[in-house]
Amino acid sequence: MKFTDVKKGLASGEFNSTFDMLYTNVDENVARYDAACDRFAHYFGEDREVSLFSAPGRTEVGGNHTDHQFGCVLAGSVNLDVIAVVSKNDSGIVRIKSKGFDMDEVDITNLDPVESEKERSASLIRGVCARIKQLGFEIGGFDAYTTSNVIKGSGLSSSAAFEVLVGTIISYLFNDNKIDAVTIAKCSQYAENVFFGKPSGLMDQMASSVGGFVGIDFGDVENPIIEKVDFDFAGQNHSLCIVNTGGNHADLTCEYAAVPQEMRDVAAYFGEKALRKVDEAEFYKNIPALREKFGDRAVLRSIHFFDDNRRAVEEKNALKAKDFDKFLKLVRESGRSSFMYLQNVYAASAPYEQGLSLALYLSGKVLGDRGAYRVHGGGSGGTIQAFVPNDLLDEYINTIEGVFGQGNCYVLKIRPLGGTMISK
Repeated sequence: MKFTDVKKGLASGEFNSTFDMLYTNVDENVARYDAACDRFAHYFGEDREVSLFSAPGRTEVGGNHTDHQFGCVLAGSVNLDVIAVVSKNDSGIVRIKSKGFDMDEVDITNLDPVESEKERSASLIRGVCARIKQLGFEIGGFDAYTTSNVIKGSGLSSSAAFEVLVGTIISYLFNDNKIDAVTIAKCSQYAENVFFGKPSGLMDQMASSVGGFVGIDFGDVENPIIEKVDFDFAGQNHSLCIVNTGGNHADLTCEYAAVPQEMRDVAAYFGEKALRKVDEAEFYKNIPALREKFGDRAVLRSIHFFDDNRRAVEEKNALKAKDFDKFLKLVRESGRSSFMYLQNVYAASAPYEQGLSLALYLSGKVLGDRGAYRVHGGGSGGTIQAFVPNDLLDEYINTIEGVFGQGNCYVLKIRPLGGTMISK
């Protein structure tokens, strides 16, 4: 569509049927896309054919620290996203201006990693293009203005959303939308691992790309089993809340790294690379020797893996069976296991900072035996996740924000679409 037609379409509500699926506040997001169009025109001009794109952040729902052990997870895409106004160009260069950042200009005639781009968004752009080209698809130059409301440091994975956005743009603009969501996710992970230099798993990209609830089994890490779960979360009279406790992540790298390392140490005792490959009965038989060799925490974290790996599958099956009460019960069990056995709710090296523990207590105080709550993501600092009955939502927000500050309880929805072009 011509730039002016897109602007008119936004004003007249032509895109609202798609926005209704993606967002809780349509008017707010119409204004957001309209403002992004204006910024696109500022940088690239109005006399262009343009398209609108979106890729969501994600929330981990089930399987806390199971993915790196070739385990199972349940994730979901949320209604916070990275959006883009995009137009093809004939230069062979991808130009992306993201709000708050300098323009990235990537010459895609060179698809090798560039050392100076590591840990910068330019490396993600080049990496996604490189992998898509390797797989036999077309790539090309385009100009884009992007803006994001995915909360950084929240465990909602803004980087995965950006990668998926780039892959989705290329799929629509140059391949008639023939690159499937799973392939886009794998290309995104490749870019992050090989070009950006971060050894991430595939859960973040897969949840963002596929959309809705997604069950992932990493038993074959090169070919994970992906299952999209159709479930009407909006019809359950609950809201998904992410609570930002404002924890300080500085100097916690060792705390995060210790979780997978201790699990791998236990797996190595049995000659395996990950706990998923270890016979659980043999593990329990060998607990005395494991305690002596690795200490109690490594044993407890391994116990958490075995239990939460099962729970992630049970949570997925509960949603498939439309049994929301069972799903909530399993989420509560997962939260207790993370606190007691995985022990990633606060850092042992920073015992005076326990915002997550406090947020979990306050959640229990308001919710009682209703809803569910758990640590969200890696842990040690940052965020918790809560499924809150709507009749308790105001009380929950007021209680949480009374302690952690206004605006630190984010009320989200599980959106049914992953990376997508916004259509009429």
